Amino acid sequence: MAQSAAGPSRGRIILAGLVGNVMEWYDFAVYGYFASVLGHLFFPSDDPSVSLIAAFGAFAAGFLVRPLGGLLFGRIGDLVGRRRALILSVMAMAVPTVLIGFLPTYETIGIAAPILIVVLRIVQGLSVGGEYTSSLVFLVEHGAPGRRAFNAIWGMWGATAGILLGSGVGALLTNVLDQAEVSDWGWRLPFIVGALVAGTGILVRRAIHTEAPPSQSTSPVRDTFGRYRMSVLRVALLNVGFGVSFYAAFVYGVTYIKEIDKLPGRIAFNLNTEAMALLLVVLPVAALLSDRIGRKPMLIAGSVILAFGAIPFFHLMHSADPWTIFLGEVGFVLAIGLLSGGLVANVELIPSAVRCTGLAFAYNASLGYFGGTTPMIAAWLIVTTGDPIAPAYWVAAAGAVTLLSAIFLVRETAFEPLQ
Repeated sequence: MAQSAAGPSRGRIILAGLVGNVMEWYDFAVYGYFASVLGHLFFPSDDPSVSLIAAFGAFAAGFLVRPLGGLLFGRIGDLVGRRRALILSVMAMAVPTVLIGFLPTYETIGIAAPILIVVLRIVQGLSVGGEYTSSLVFLVEHGAPGRRAFNAIWGMWGATAGILLGSGVGALLTNVLDQAEVSDWGWRLPFIVGALVAGTGILVRRAIHTEAPPSQSTSPVRDTFGRYRMSVLRVALLNVGFGVSFYAAFVYGVTYIKEIDKLPGRIAFNLNTEAMALLLVVLPVAALLSDRIGRKPMLIAGSVILAFGAIPFFHLMHSADPWTIFLGEVGFVLAIGLLSGGLVANVELIPSAVRCTGLAFAYNASLGYFGGTTPMIAAWLIVTTGDPIAPAYWVAAAGAVTLLSAIFLVRETAFEPLQ
């Protein structure tokens, strides 16, 4: 049953849901932003494209284990409590992030370097698998009727702010340091700074005291794949478009502008930072609209823009003019913002008995297997086809999956009481 959080307690609950996502997604995004540098240092090759694809392969490895992390932390959330899962997931992200910042490169320790970075990425993936969905459940369950989307959007806002922070740090480094300094030692700084963000998240969440929910399922993992498997499948399909478009536009997009458009790194980071700042403005507006008109209109509108706009958006992004590139990014901001407003349905569609576990697996399977692999797929598509617009077809197809799911597979949940 949903709990209302009013006054100061509501602010603390939103802060607890938001702050961990800032840290988690800052750390996860920093790797994607510095993929071209990490590819050269940890996956050296005579062909820079091979190094880049290998670096994004390590990025994808963290996503491929996210469903396992979702099951692990989701089970903790369902059986022990949301707060415990939130604290543990932040701690599990902090350690590997700092270690990446101190990791020796291939030149120093040889083949052990790429192996170690993949292992650390996997640990990060397990952590992220429990973070976002646990915080989303926490926020929705403490949202007043008619305000659940607005409460929930702060989890997404925190994740976006974390990626924006990573982009901002990247922009700062590339504006202050030259390319040689970034490649030599500057790339380590964003990972080390992540420890400060992590410490803040842990302190805030330890200060929040909520009762663990009564266990309605003695085996939430078994029930996720048995009794409630269709609910889990629907939610997974619903998130395909969001995951692919987000990582195409805001993680791979930086590499695309640098490697394909041949613009300086500082311009790529500046454009990405501006687009994500715009997304932070769009998200609360989309959530308020979702609470007023419902989840399905938001999901349908966002996925229509993706399915039919991805190709024109990439044509705009494939330009030497920064303003033209920014217009393409704005198109993705609008689509992703609308989808985010409707994706509170993720929580509302999963039965309460397995809400943490079921949502964690569904969301992370979709984001991990489709979204997290998108930078690698995009780089591979361009190399194999020679077409700089090729990633757009992948994004458009993902948008079509979400569109069909929103129309035919899910019901409107905005005006129902939370189970």
